[in-house]
Amino acid sequence: MDEVGAIVVGAGVVGLAIGRALAMAGHEVMILEREAQFGTVTSSRNSGVIHAGLYYPDGSLKAQLCVEGRHLLYDFCERRDVDHRRCGKLIIAASEEEFPALDAVMARGASAGVDDLVRISPEEARAIEPALTCAGAIHSPSTGIVDQHGLMLALLGEAEAHGAMLVCDTPVDAITRNGACWTVQAGETQLATPILVNAAGLGAQALARTIEALDPELVPPLFLAKGCYFSYAGRAPFTHLIYPVPGPASLGTHFTLDLGGQARFGPDIHWVDAIDYTVDPALKPEFLAAARRIWPDAEEERLQPAYAGIRPKLAGPGMATADFMLQDETTHGLPGLVNLFGIESPGLTSSLAIAERVAAMIGTRPHR
Repeated sequence: MDEVGAIVVGAGVVGLAIGRALAMAGHEVMILEREAQFGTVTSSRNSGVIHAGLYYPDGSLKAQLCVEGRHLLYDFCERRDVDHRRCGKLIIAASEEEFPALDAVMARGASAGVDDLVRISPEEARAIEPALTCAGAIHSPSTGIVDQHGLMLALLGEAEAHGAMLVCDTPVDAITRNGACWTVQAGETQLATPILVNAAGLGAQALARTIEALDPELVPPLFLAKGCYFSYAGRAPFTHLIYPVPGPASLGTHFTLDLGGQARFGPDIHWVDAIDYTVDPALKPEFLAAARRIWPDAEEERLQPAYAGIRPKLAGPGMATADFMLQDETTHGLPGLVNLFGIESPGLTSSLAIAERVAAMIGTRPHR
């Protein structure tokens, strides 16, 4: 049986960030990924937004780690030449009835330490984005966009430069506790490690249930929230991201841009029972209506199905939104094990801060 200093299961942006942090702290790290390549699931099927930290309850992990992670992420992207742009965002109220929702976003952002938010009038919003229609807005200049693949490639590169190894096409079948070590069974391969991090995203709950020593009552339920995107052909009139006021389970169908200038609208939200990334063209009227609430002149023929992602939520329809869940020995009594559950948005923004938090949980001093 081969022995490894630390094993991270899951090579999305969070798993890669954790692998990097542990490798830079001097651990011999192996990152196991069940897919053929890193970052092909949740990490590549989102809006690619660097969030400022506006939406999350005071004191929550999402609020703390988003703001911390945003600073770390911009710094990392600048140092490692990862393509990104601090383009800014407008959160708009369609009518005065939505002003209380704008006030709530302002209050949450201020509580989280986002100190550059500005409440603006319709006239001020149109001065920033002349094609925009709204009753009022919040300007968030710290919001940006990032090349997700480039980010993950840079994280992996830095992890590998410090001795980490990524092994793809390697689903984990079982995990047992043997003395001071964990035994990880992956096909015919057995690996022993004192440090095991479950960063498997959509598969985190299933992986946790294979850990014989873990109390199954500590594994939270998983709710699958599918979000579809429609792309918009040709040039769109906006240079900022445009968001509606947030809903109870999502940030609403919004307008985003990628670094190549491709415009898109999404994600919507559909609660599903199985992972399925198809985008139904029949959703087009719904997306057109959402687009025209932001941009009345949006043209139907330029709107096309693009892609979909699945968010690993810990709360389902009608339930209060749930925070990130990071479990270590203080929760489950098992030394060397960290489980990450419900790492949805703002997981990408928070990835480097999550990595630092996980490193601290296992008694490792993080290196930036």
